Amino acid sequence: MATSMDDILHPGQDKNQDPAFPHAPRGWTRQAGEDQAKEEGLELGNDHWELVKALQEFYDRHEDDEIQLRELRDALEEHFHHKGGNRYLHTLFPGGPIAQGSRIAGLEAPFGAEDKNFGSVA
Repeated sequence: MATSMDDILHPGQDKNQDPAFPHAPRGWTRQAGEDQAKEEGLELGNDHWELVKALQEFYDRHEDDEIQLRELRDALEEHFHHKGGNRYLHTLFPGGPIAQGSRIAGLEAPFGAEDKNFGSVA
């Protein structure tokens, strides 16, 4: 397969990637997120997508590190503070903004975000 100049300038970037989601994991599409949300009984609005983008960006910036639940929760609290922080995010994602949001964003929720005995905790 031939390598293009774009491949050299932007290694690892998916050519079919949605420009609205520049930090999305490879192969993830907005449609995949919508399908997952529908399966979980959610209709996504602008604030839902804002969380998806925030999660994807956080994971992309920390791709070489193990994602720490507390650090992620604090980053989301800060990002959404003007709207009510984590309390507001729980109204958008009743399954947990980190656990449910990660599934919709095509990401693996960090350890501790879900407890199989009790459900989502983050």
